[in-house]
Order: sequence, then C-alpha cells, then structure tokens
Amino acid sequence: VQLVESGGGSAQPGESLRLTCVASGLTDGTMGWFRQAPGKAREGVASVYLGTSLRMVAHFATGRFTISQDISKKTTYLQMNSLEPDNTGVYYCAASPGQWAELNQRSYTYWGQGTQVTVS
Repeated sequence: VQLVESGGGSAQPGESLRLTCVASGLTDGTMGWFRQAPGKAREGVASVYLGTSLRMVAHFATGRFTISQDISKKTTYLQMNSLEPDNTGVYYCAASPGQWAELNQRSYTYWGQGTQVTVS
C-alpha cells in the first residue's frame, strides 16, 4: 500500500483547505487523517471505513472538518473549513487494511509522507 498526500499549504484564519490522499494497493479497511502540531504528539483527526458511511471525527474537528472518499479514484479527502491557527501542523494520511481502526494510531499500518498546513 502506498499513500500520497497533497493539498496542504498556507491559509488565513477562516479559510478552507482540502487535503487529498491517493491510496494504491488498498481494497478494504480504514483510511484516516492525523496531524502533528509543532511540539506536540500526533493525534487523530478523522477516519472512514472504505465503501461505507462509517466515520469518526475528532471532537476539535467536528463541524469544521469533513472526511470523504471517492472509491473509484482510490482517494480520501479531508475538507477543512474555518481554519484556525491551532490547526497548523503536518497532516498525515494513514491506512489500516481490513479493519475499522477508528482513530487508533497503533492500528494503522501504512502512512503517507505528510503535508504541511500552516494557518496564520
């Protein structure tokens, strides 16, 4: 499984960004987005079980961030609206084949290289 993220960049508070993760070699399981803010531990943002409506969104992201998927394109998206400076960090896409992994980082086997999001 290979994961390639894109869509990061700079934004001003209140603006939006959409992150994209293309997964090759994954047919079933959970796709998740995680972030690591400067000086902090990596934390879960949102996850989705491929081909279903099963989702989990971290409390801080509820109402502003949306995870979605396009199975035909093997792509998972993270739409981030009303961005705040606290949302700054490196965002990682991750995959957990064959199971519903929620936002349990230990359950994710494959990780992308990360994409920087800066809100200021």
